[in-house]
Amino acid sequence: MAERAAAGSRRAEILRAAAGLFAARGYHGVSIEDLGRAVGTTGPALYRHFPGKEALLAAMLLEVSERLAEQGEDVAASAAGPEEALEGLLRGHIAFALGEPALITVHDRELDNVPEPERRRIRRLQRGYAEGWVRVLALLRPGRDPQSLRAAVHAAFGLLNSTPHSAGELAPEPMADLLFRMGRAALLAEDA
Repeated sequence: MAERAAAGSRRAEILRAAAGLFAARGYHGVSIEDLGRAVGTTGPALYRHFPGKEALLAAMLLEVSERLAEQGEDVAASAAGPEEALEGLLRGHIAFALGEPALITVHDRELDNVPEPERRRIRRLQRGYAEGWVRVLALLRPGRDPQSLRAAVHAAFGLLNSTPHSAGELAPEPMADLLFRMGRAALLAEDA
């Protein structure tokens, strides 16, 4: 049991280091040796956790997509109503965006380097996550067509996922408050 936990912890450490390196230098600018050095080992030692760099990238983007999808479902299911659900979705996504901007950068730049079966699964998870937001928004904006709601959700994601470009401008708490107010206003705007 302890061995499995240690392996999971090591795997998470490798994924974090890889996200930082891929965000800074690009997927093709990072070698397996660079990844090994970043976690204090040799590059080939990483093959105990991942069959290769492509598999590592796929695992990274699948993990974050699964985590966000599950978090979104949990928030929507446990909320007392759509207002509370929207607040939870916004706060959860903002915490992710402020806490893991490297993953946003890697996803934006490197998704095409993920093998097709995993890329399809990532896209499916992301569509499901976005559709959860659309369902909540539909309860708050009855009568709006699903296409407009979906466009609003994706526009809000663009705003919230801008953190790799704005990190450091404000301290995390004021930045989270700003993103929350802006995201909520954008999603609930009457003329949107």
